[in-house]
Amino acid sequence: MLQTIIFLVITLLIAIAILFSPVLIKQKRNQIKKRPFPPLWNSIIENNLPVYPCLSPTQRRQLQGHIQVFLAEKQFIGCNGLQVTEEMKVIIAAVACLLLLNERGKYFPKLRSILIYPTAYFANETTVSGNYVVEEKRVIRLGESWNKDQLILSWQQVQQDIYNWHDGLNVILHEFAHQLDQEDGKAEGVPILQTQSDYANWSKIMTQEYQQLCKDVEQGRKIVMNSYGATHPAEFFAVATETFFEKPQQLLNKHRFLYELLQNYYKLDPVQWDIKNT
Repeated sequence: MLQTIIFLVITLLIAIAILFSPVLIKQKRNQIKKRPFPPLWNSIIENNLPVYPCLSPTQRRQLQGHIQVFLAEKQFIGCNGLQVTEEMKVIIAAVACLLLLNERGKYFPKLRSILIYPTAYFANETTVSGNYVVEEKRVIRLGESWNKDQLILSWQQVQQDIYNWHDGLNVILHEFAHQLDQEDGKAEGVPILQTQSDYANWSKIMTQEYQQLCKDVEQGRKIVMNSYGATHPAEFFAVATETFFEKPQQLLNKHRFLYELLQNYYKLDPVQWDIKNT
């Protein structure tokens, strides 16, 4: 009898913890956001995030709050002898949190650690066909987003992307877009959408645009997006995200439906930033 009561009490406590956990997490995050934003961090962002001056005062406050939560919850690990600095952390957090503006993100819930290499790094890549390993080789990588709890970045590439914002290439935006895609456990170019009815429209437009990019790349046509987006639907979403934030006007001109789809998903209109920044 006593064992049964103990079991019921433990079960009840676990149920209460699960029920109230989201509320407690939200309260903790709100407290973090209320902390004064360090002037040093603001200076780092102003010097390294080209679109920061183009954000509205409300968006800047949101971004600052997101950065504070991000830095409080994520672990940064230097690899191959790299010493991770406060500046590195703030820059990575600032770019990644652009994807979370307008209170639409969950702070990449599966992500725990961000590994930073000084330059490009080698990784093992295995090609599998059916139940058989076809080929295993070492390849050079600039970043990776694992469907577990880690994300990898090359710091050299991060710096290059910061100084070439309008080229449509951004390893941080790319890999964190993968994180959004992987929140449901799958990497297929379909992040968690706001309503069930959104999925049909997402599938229609994304499929059409992906197939068009594949044809354009195959036929050697001039394209707005990086050709790497033609390798897989998951890569297409990540590349489209890079283009949306870095080359918004070109994306809108050439791929209006895709731009509007991403505009609805991210709740942002980067074309406005682009106009202000020119």
